Amino acid sequence: MWARKRGEVKMKMRVCQGIVGIIIVTMVTSFMLVYNSNSGDTSSSSVASSSSLRHSEAPVSPTKKTESQQKAIKSTLEGYVGVMDHKPLKMHCRTCALVTSSGQLTGSKRGEEIDHSECVIRMNDAPSIGYQQDVGRRTRLRVIAHSSLQRVMQNQQELLNMSQDAVFIFWGPNSCMRRDGKGHVYNNLRLLKQLLPKLKVYIISWIKMMRFDELFKKETGIDRKSSNSWLSTGWFTMAIALELCERINVYGMVPPDFCRSSSHPSMPYHYYEPLGPDECSMYLSHERSRRGSHHRFITEKKVFANWARTLNIHFYQPDWKPSAVIANMNRSYFPAPAGS
Repeated sequence: MWARKRGEVKMKMRVCQGIVGIIIVTMVTSFMLVYNSNSGDTSSSSVASSSSLRHSEAPVSPTKKTESQQKAIKSTLEGYVGVMDHKPLKMHCRTCALVTSSGQLTGSKRGEEIDHSECVIRMNDAPSIGYQQDVGRRTRLRVIAHSSLQRVMQNQQELLNMSQDAVFIFWGPNSCMRRDGKGHVYNNLRLLKQLLPKLKVYIISWIKMMRFDELFKKETGIDRKSSNSWLSTGWFTMAIALELCERINVYGMVPPDFCRSSSHPSMPYHYYEPLGPDECSMYLSHERSRRGSHHRFITEKKVFANWARTLNIHFYQPDWKPSAVIANMNRSYFPAPAGS
């Protein structure tokens, strides 16, 4: 009897062990299924998060970044310093009309064409009122020599009061433009800025001025100081335009050999001074002079003609194109116009 009971107990234990085993297997299987399911979800979620993170951390397209950087570089022009805040000039133009002061513009009726340019650039105290039909009426940038400040102030109503949306860049020797209180032109420009706070007034830094000298020497082989000459406002204006503009349309600039022809027409040096000196007489006298300060107008025009062979520079009134490399000129690298 006891043996039969012991057998029944063993039988029940085996059944219980079997049931427990089945339960354990079922539980483990279920757990593994749940775990695998959750693990799969976690894995998928992890991939999605990783993908999302990669997208969120991915750098901007190199092309777009480069274009953005190029745009920033184009618009910030180092070496042109605000007279009050000392910040660099930020400016960029797709098309520029560089309007000279030449009598060649008299009767040209180019005014409307000039005003269609995004930026119109003028020099010194050259007026537009009264000459709009020939030279246009708009001004975006005016490049001014230190020696022309007084004339600009005398014509304040047109050149300053009516042009406060324009940018004014003044150039001059360090003795005039220094910022330590001893530069009389710089001091006057600060006073002007205080009187007309909306006026955008900049000077060319001394380091930038030296670079313009270096550029002239590289292009011509002539040392400006040893030759006792001054770069003209036209030189500074063209060089600035190359940094500022994608395309430069120059109005009123004659080709380099124009005045060497005996048949050249007589034109006033300035369109707004019809009884003033003859243009070619002025160019030739300065080019030949070896005493006192003078400009190298014809030499500068040779450089401009050479630049125009490879850069986006075009000449109108008179209309001309450089046909060949100008002889005896050193050709050095100069940055292409913005955007080219």
